[in-house]
Amino acid sequence: MTVESFDSDGVEIAYLDAGEGPLVVLVHGFASNHAVNWVNTSWVKTIVGSGHRAVAIDNRGHGRSQKLYESALYEAPLMAQDVIRLLDHLGADRATLFGYSMGARICTFAVLQSPHRASALIVSGLARALVDGVGGSQEVSEALLATDKSTISDPKASAFRAFAEQTGSDKKALAACILASRQRISEADVGRIAIPTLVVAGENDEIAGSADWLAARIPGAEAKTLPGRDHMTAVGDKTHKETVLQFLASHGI
Repeated sequence: MTVESFDSDGVEIAYLDAGEGPLVVLVHGFASNHAVNWVNTSWVKTIVGSGHRAVAIDNRGHGRSQKLYESALYEAPLMAQDVIRLLDHLGADRATLFGYSMGARICTFAVLQSPHRASALIVSGLARALVDGVGGSQEVSEALLATDKSTISDPKASAFRAFAEQTGSDKKALAACILASRQRISEADVGRIAIPTLVVAGENDEIAGSADWLAARIPGAEAKTLPGRDHMTAVGDKTHKETVLQFLASHGI
């Protein structure tokens, strides 16, 4: 496995490249990075072991990618273009796009912008909330910038601050990101997705919302709810991995 980088319209983007076979691009969630979301959870090992090439991007402002401090530079459609430019950089015509949480939103925008570049879409850790939206962005941004953690009263914002510190993230960059990266996608737009799609969410994931609800609005989409899992514990879940591999196999990917 090697970590490399490329220029995405003036922004340096890092990515991990491992394995050989049909390409699966992995896009992590907010305040995470390729290592935390995909390597430490054994996702890369699982994808490569199933005969695929796994390429895990560090989103702008995250991991080893360039840090930016203007919120407008973190809009999800812009971040989706980083994914498409990664495919260009790799010389890949198409790939399965697999995103978790914020990464699921980014991948969905990428499919809507460039449908011919995706062979399949896996939307995980963000389901009905992809359409309904996720609140609390201002509170999270303020929590990330707080000089005294004891002043953070919002429990969800406090959890994001703790996760950002755990992952060694640039909190100023993340504070800018959270204010701009949560654009909603309309029911009409998700209804335009015309490739094999899998929606996965934990049963107790209050951020993601219902996987069944979203899948019912994407033609032919499949849904999987992970029993007893929340937003954090769903990521590396064994059933999660089994479901994704079955989905890829069932579509000959």
